[in-house]
Amino acid sequence: MLTDDEIRHQLDPTRLLAALETAFRDRYPSVIIQPRLQIPTPGGTFLIMSCSDPTTGALGMKLITVRSAPPPGEPRVLATYVLLDPATSCPTATFPANAITELRTAATSALATKFLARQDAATLGIFGTGRQARAHLALMPLVRDFRRVVVCGSNPDSTRTFANRMSGELKLPVEPIEAATCAAVSDVLCTCTTSSTPLFDGTRLRPGTHLNLVGTFQIHCREVDSVTIERSRVVVDTYEGALAEAGDLLIPLAQHVITRDHILADLHQLVSQQKTVRRDADDITLFKSVGCALEDLVAAELLHVNPPGSPP
Repeated sequence: MLTDDEIRHQLDPTRLLAALETAFRDRYPSVIIQPRLQIPTPGGTFLIMSCSDPTTGALGMKLITVRSAPPPGEPRVLATYVLLDPATSCPTATFPANAITELRTAATSALATKFLARQDAATLGIFGTGRQARAHLALMPLVRDFRRVVVCGSNPDSTRTFANRMSGELKLPVEPIEAATCAAVSDVLCTCTTSSTPLFDGTRLRPGTHLNLVGTFQIHCREVDSVTIERSRVVVDTYEGALAEAGDLLIPLAQHVITRDHILADLHQLVSQQKTVRRDADDITLFKSVGCALEDLVAAELLHVNPPGSPP
């Protein structure tokens, strides 16, 4: 069994980003993805995500526990990924999947940013100070040349600590900042939180901003308000997942602030350039991610082909 640290070292972000782009462009139409199964548990939620690619014979499944109140110092999310032999359903490889989830989620946000953000985007803003925030800070510079990075967490002290640590890791100044300013100054804004209520006033967003929303996957939770959604040209990872789980979209739909047509494309249509989302520099664009099982399969395939000890 690999450790998450070994997976972070071995799963090369540039290779993962390229593999995800190829997968959503070329493989997505033929893969079989079952709706994510959510089972309430006494301490949170248990989820199952499965994906099969008949053209390659790949078959895999992720098992996730999301804990409502984990013990101090322990992660909120615990995940395992299993690659399976499609002929027998016997496991061929098993990986701890917390690091896989962090990296594939951030890489998918980076992929959406590559196609949606302005080319001159200079300021990256991050809401959150956890593992997803760290992964997004590490991967987003792969697709844009950011000159300023700002972060906003729920606690000023922890935000300062996180900013200082990330400044050292990235060799780039990371500035702690309050919520309204973070929303107002960012050219690319990533929300990586567990918040169930909006993080900022959507009127603060300036024209041309691109947003990646990754923190929520339940119908009653959202990281942004209806104003933000109404102002944005929206892309989702998959229509099925977003319309089943994304409170960021389902709440304004229920309020009749937007209609179904407000969701302009899924990631396959964006990457294959079937749909044009950003029309000009002033458009606000938004990518809502609830997680797609194809992303996990792609990451696990890379680990299976390039195990620890092989060149990254």
